[in-house]
Amino acid sequence: MRFILGVIVGLALVVAGVYCYFYFGYAPVATAAPPIPFELTLAHVALNARIDKEAPKSIPFQAADADLQDAAHLYREHCAMCHGTMTGGKTATAKGMFPQPPQLLAGKGVTDDPAGETYWKVSNGIRLTGMPSYKNDLSDKQMWEISQLLAGADKLPADVQEILQPPPHND
Repeated sequence: MRFILGVIVGLALVVAGVYCYFYFGYAPVATAAPPIPFELTLAHVALNARIDKEAPKSIPFQAADADLQDAAHLYREHCAMCHGTMTGGKTATAKGMFPQPPQLLAGKGVTDDPAGETYWKVSNGIRLTGMPSYKNDLSDKQMWEISQLLAGADKLPADVQEILQPPPHND
């Protein structure tokens, strides 16, 4: 009986300690602060489990060149501010976020992710990252176009790549 009581009191103290850590402002909440121990690991585990459970497994249509062009314009309007363009570096917005958003068109990006996974992220957003949900602002077709654009970002046609270039500097 004393053992069980000790476990209960011990757990209550841990919960109270964690609560006080947050309540008294010791938790790092600024974007420049280091992450809380295990924060990134736990967030990724939860996100991956949810995506595995809910992301569509099949694509409802194959994006044609016109769809990819539309997606490139949508990407420039809604995504480039945080996720960058084909050859542009990180924007000031991206540099100031925590966690910093991935550059989706440079390097590997999300070309190794199934389009359904990217669709889920575009549709639902990702809590506590700055990634908004677009399901109320973009049509299902538009979200699939963007998802397919990003899944094939390493092999886009030249006309689509041109749309995704950063704007020229007017110095």
